[in-house]
Amino acid sequence: MRRSSELIDERDAVATIVELTSAFEGIASMRIASIRDQALASQRFFADLWRIYNQLRVDELFHFGRLQSTAEPINKRLLILITSEGSFSGDIDQRLIDEVLKSYDPAKNAVIVIGHHGSVMLDQKNVGYIRSFKTPDKDMNINTAPLISEVKKYVSTTVYYAQYQSLMNQDIRQIQLSNAVLERGSRVAEDSNETINENNYIFEPNTYAVVNHLENSMMQITLNEVILESKLAQYASRYKAMSLAHERAQSSYSEVATMYNRAHRQEKDERLKEIINGLREASL
Repeated sequence: MRRSSELIDERDAVATIVELTSAFEGIASMRIASIRDQALASQRFFADLWRIYNQLRVDELFHFGRLQSTAEPINKRLLILITSEGSFSGDIDQRLIDEVLKSYDPAKNAVIVIGHHGSVMLDQKNVGYIRSFKTPDKDMNINTAPLISEVKKYVSTTVYYAQYQSLMNQDIRQIQLSNAVLERGSRVAEDSNETINENNYIFEPNTYAVVNHLENSMMQITLNEVILESKLAQYASRYKAMSLAHERAQSSYSEVATMYNRAHRQEKDERLKEIINGLREASL
């Protein structure tokens, strides 16, 4: 049997792991609540923009904010992969990369990856990407303008991200960006109290520029929300991983504590026996 002096160090180390995993569980839970609130505020802002846009459009097409551009888009599908910054997020990033690689074709696709962990995993699989971005640290005012600049260069864009289902379940989803904007817009209730057109408003420099700006803004908001959704799923995956680790650590702590108590009691019994034997020998 191992000595109690050896087991006490192991017991203290496991106790530290129990405390750390519990702390990470709490942090993940708080961030989940914060991201949910931010996502709701973003949805309300999108609805306001869509009502304006819906009355200004000169046709039924969504142009990715390209009405003012003369450049032809690149004949490739842009893939935007939203992953975590670190590897401390369960298996969600691996599942996302595996899903992308099922249909990835370097001749037909260009890849942008968000999150250092995702870029490392793509490097390991020898998958090239045109740009990589750091996962935003903050949950408010995420700057997605550089992403939209890249999106406008390609004929279509597909975004892969992790979707939050519950604390214990997260799915991998893909969306066509323009379709996602239109689908969200179709769910916005129309405001019939005000009519917005060139008869009662002045648009500078012109109506097409305003429409472009609104399309760019709504794509940014949609990407912003997808990033928030992905972060929500990542924190949930982290919570799940930390919850399982916390349970294992608690179980290990109980086992080591039991071993320590037995070893400590046995050592005390042995010392007591030695003292009694010593007293017997001294009395003879």
